[in-house]
Amino acid sequence: MRWVGVGAVVVALGIALGAFGAHELKETLTANALAQWHTAQTYQMWGGLGLVFCGILSSRLELRRIPALMLAGVIVFAGTVYGLALGGPRWLGAITPIGGVLLITSWALVAWHAFRAEPNA
Repeated sequence: MRWVGVGAVVVALGIALGAFGAHELKETLTANALAQWHTAQTYQMWGGLGLVFCGILSSRLELRRIPALMLAGVIVFAGTVYGLALGGPRWLGAITPIGGVLLITSWALVAWHAFRAEPNA
């Protein structure tokens, strides 16, 4: 259940950052930067929900390190995109795809484990 809690924190922070972007940053960021902020927030939310999902499924599937991989993906992907939206160095854009690959891989591994599981497990 630890991953359910971690996922819930990631989602709560995603909601807070979404509200911050919509209310506090709308006057300071360009439309492109706000779109980047929204992208980061969206992926953070999906990653957080994925962590909750992994925490719930862990009693039925042996997911091992998949939630940690998913969390790393959220941190790297959303973190670098938030940084870019706020005017961070452009080299962050070179790191962003690593987070995307971690997220894609973690979801693919969840699917793989689910397909391998015994029916009704």
